[in-house]
Amino acid sequence: MTATAPITVLFACVRNAGRSQMAAAFFNRLADPARAVAISAGTQPGSHIHPQVVAVMRETGLDLGLAVPRLLTPAVAASANWLVTMGCGESCPVVPGARRDDWPVADPAGLPLDQVRRVRDEILDRVAGFVEQQGWSRR
Repeated sequence: MTATAPITVLFACVRNAGRSQMAAAFFNRLADPARAVAISAGTQPGSHIHPQVVAVMRETGLDLGLAVPRLLTPAVAASANWLVTMGCGESCPVVPGARRDDWPVADPAGLPLDQVRRVRDEILDRVAGFVEQQGWSRR
């Protein structure tokens, strides 16, 4: 029996400082890593993760305090089997051969904590549904 590499899901947004970081963290918590893993990147990455995003993610037991936004390069894009864009509009990449979905999720930058929690919860719901739909859930 030969092992196959897991599917790579790329969550992309503009700053890679909020939405895509949350999505990748939730995905990697929920998905069986032998089947699928998530990475995230941004078209114009910020210098750090938004503090309010770090705060609301800690409430779920996920710590993004040491995460660093990263640039969405052609090499990063080429590693993806799936591309999920999250509000990068026309600057979102096209990844030949990758399946694609777009999630119109509000940008949490500068929002009060209660609104960032709503964004977080929407992302969690979307990620959980996606993982379940694709059959990648942990057993």
